[in-house]
Amino acid sequence: MTFIIYDIIILVMMMLKNKLNLFPSKSGCYLMKDKNNSIIYVGKALNIKNRLNSYFYGNHSGKTLLMINEINNIEYIVTSNELEALLLEINLIKKYRPKYNIMLKDDKSYPYIELTNDKYPKLVIVRNINYRKKKNDNLFGPYPNVNAARKTLNLLNRIYPLRKCSTFRKSECLYYHLNQCLGYCIKNIENKEINNMKNEIIRFLKGDHTLITSKIKIEMNESCEKMQYEKALELKELLNYIEITLKDQIIDLKTGDNLDVFGYYYDKTYLSTQVFFVRSGKLVGRTANIFQSVDTIEEELIEYIINFYFKNNIKPLKIIVPSIVDSKLLELALKIKVMVPKKGKYKNILDMSSKNAMINFEQRWETIKNNDDKVNKALMELANILNIESIKRIEMFDNSNLFGTFYVSGMVVFIDGKPEKNEYRKYKLDTLTVVDDLSAMREVIYRRYFKVLNDNLVKPDLIIVDGGINQVNVAKEVIVNLKLNIPVVGLKKDNNHDTNGLIANEPLEVVNIDKKSSLFQLLSIIQEEAHRFSLSYHRNIRSKGALFSELNLINGIGKKRVKTLLKKYGSLNNMKNASIDELSTITPYKIACNLYNFLQNKI
Repeated sequence: MTFIIYDIIILVMMMLKNKLNLFPSKSGCYLMKDKNNSIIYVGKALNIKNRLNSYFYGNHSGKTLLMINEINNIEYIVTSNELEALLLEINLIKKYRPKYNIMLKDDKSYPYIELTNDKYPKLVIVRNINYRKKKNDNLFGPYPNVNAARKTLNLLNRIYPLRKCSTFRKSECLYYHLNQCLGYCIKNIENKEINNMKNEIIRFLKGDHTLITSKIKIEMNESCEKMQYEKALELKELLNYIEITLKDQIIDLKTGDNLDVFGYYYDKTYLSTQVFFVRSGKLVGRTANIFQSVDTIEEELIEYIINFYFKNNIKPLKIIVPSIVDSKLLELALKIKVMVPKKGKYKNILDMSSKNAMINFEQRWETIKNNDDKVNKALMELANILNIESIKRIEMFDNSNLFGTFYVSGMVVFIDGKPEKNEYRKYKLDTLTVVDDLSAMREVIYRRYFKVLNDNLVKPDLIIVDGGINQVNVAKEVIVNLKLNIPVVGLKKDNNHDTNGLIANEPLEVVNIDKKSSLFQLLSIIQEEAHRFSLSYHRNIRSKGALFSELNLINGIGKKRVKTLLKKYGSLNNMKNASIDELSTITPYKIACNLYNFLQNKI
């Protein structure tokens, strides 16, 4: 089978090479497709013909080689210039989400701190800044992670008595009695006092900490004089925190600049990026990523930078990029100033960013290589078992229920053996039609892949269900009825509920897998993640009170008995503490047993 697949790949490659002369030497986008006519990569080029030639002639390795072996057809769209090609490429990737355009899917938005424009303002952490930016200019960040943002927010809330509540109460709250709120719900506070607070907070968030540190020192000395030593110690800890934070800001351009600095390092087909966030001339945070690239470094960097701001991050007044990047093209696309410094302080900070990208790569390389080798080995072994060319995208389903009722399902997605959490999906299943595990599996598989067909979403290379032969048969039946060609496998468990085999192929058979193998480890990780995701969704719904109505779903308990039970016990917690004998005074003994078990297993 392996030799047949190899011969087919060679034949397809020869046909594609023969078509290369037909491609235009103009700017535009090219769309690479696999045998299922699914778009697996979108790229842009100033010269489409030359770029495509570079894929089929010369030596390639890593993901580039894997991608080339999957190409079955190539389409192109000619544009007037390279800027149009770049913007079209971004839109096509957003629409089709090709599996090899990793660079434009892995990045994320970062948290910002917002000082609201309300009459009585408050501080909040936000991510959807494009929406906020239209309503408020008082957005500060980005922060490297949400914990850093929370620490800063808690510090300011401790020092300034801002509004803490989201809705106004009818009486003062604990914050008022702790002198951390002015009591906006019970007092009419003057605008002057509020504006003074806002101005001081804005100064701090822009990088000027002198006013706040001075206020803390004065308050700390006053507390010592009044022998309020616990309060003085608390203020001293606040002061220490600010000083430690300032020490982390090793860069001070002394210019008041707001800019982002994009450094990079490339080695062994991997691109390591490091972005410095400089605000008011000081380094306030940074973020690092490592990707395995499939295109030229220049193209990957441009796509990464464009996507960085399309992913809900505020654009500063200017950015600094390495000379390898087409700065003019970036300026036109982002509509901000793009600098490529040759010397001076800006060149120094760019070099520092690139040096950090190199250090991060060197520190993580062995781990990345080992993990990638294990994952690639596992995916190749799985593809061989199923007699398919390759596996990149896996979707796995896990159903959760409580005593045969209240079904939900979770779907997790793994791409190249790594979880793609933005692609996870939750399903609340129909309580009228879903009566067992098989009907739950039938509904969730149908809903998912009907949507995949209807919305032209990316199809997985493999579907995994957490279940035995019956669950696999139900899932396969739905996939066949939808006229899809996606392999479905199940994970078989032993008597101890431990996974010990794969249910696959046609006819279905149990394929034993070595528990020490990379494949077993990968399948276990995917299975545990699917179980965790569906169970957490189940718990979340129940914690919101959805379980309350589920009493009606217990056999033998109708509206009247629910009403009687609630009248006697008042709440599910009180009902949970009742014995079977106590519950049997309201319901028959057998139903009381079911109810008792239901309540005891409720989390």
